[in-house]
Amino acid sequence: MLPALSTTATGLSAEQVEIDSISNNLANLNTVGFKKSDPVFETLAYQQHIQPGASSSGNTLYPSGYDMGTGVRVAATVPVLTQGNLKQTNEPLDMAIQGAGYFQVLQPNGQIAYTRDGAFQLDQNGHLVTADGYQVLPNITIPPNATSVTIGQDGTISATTPGSSNAAVVGQIQLANFVNPQGLQPIGNNLFLQTNSSGAAITGNPQANGLGSVNQNFLEQSNTSVVDSMVNLIAAERAYQLGTNAASAAGRTLSELSAMAASA
Repeated sequence: MLPALSTTATGLSAEQVEIDSISNNLANLNTVGFKKSDPVFETLAYQQHIQPGASSSGNTLYPSGYDMGTGVRVAATVPVLTQGNLKQTNEPLDMAIQGAGYFQVLQPNGQIAYTRDGAFQLDQNGHLVTADGYQVLPNITIPPNATSVTIGQDGTISATTPGSSNAAVVGQIQLANFVNPQGLQPIGNNLFLQTNSSGAAITGNPQANGLGSVNQNFLEQSNTSVVDSMVNLIAAERAYQLGTNAASAAGRTLSELSAMAASA
């Protein structure tokens, strides 16, 4: 029965990852631009006792084999990149991407990171920055005396200043996309880094070359579904409970065998 215990242990470990993943999705229900992730499971190696099609006698073959699985493992956690709902905020520097793409930000270490979080602000120099003060790329500076800021869906930023009847273009939002955006590395603070798996960033203006549009006064909400998450959580908890029951049954059987061996 020892194989039963080790196999059950892999199942419990996998279900714990499922529960942890769902918990993280629910915890980020109100995180701007958050994309939920789902674990992917795969079987471990099989112990093959009889190969399908092997000879069972002189002129007959086994129609099926005898393979015993050894459990399951987590192969990956895959982000689900579906569009989140757009929530109107009426904040002129808030931007939501409708479609593909990421905003580009410059980290303090000089490395470029990518985000779907468009809750931007201005720093002391009038630069457009994230909530952590990271500069948005390309560098965009809003005049300190601007009376209004307008952001077009193509990413063009215009500002109106006193004494001017027409808005002047002061910057251009650019988005980045990837051949495999699921290969981006999350590093926290709503930021991602490109990897060999994601491929190099492909940058351009919004609404061009497959990139999405920019919506001023909106923020993209998390794509986590509370209902789906709760249903999946219940299923994972039931699977975990069944795993513990299987481990208990294996443990009782081992105890009985030990008692029988001791009395023999």
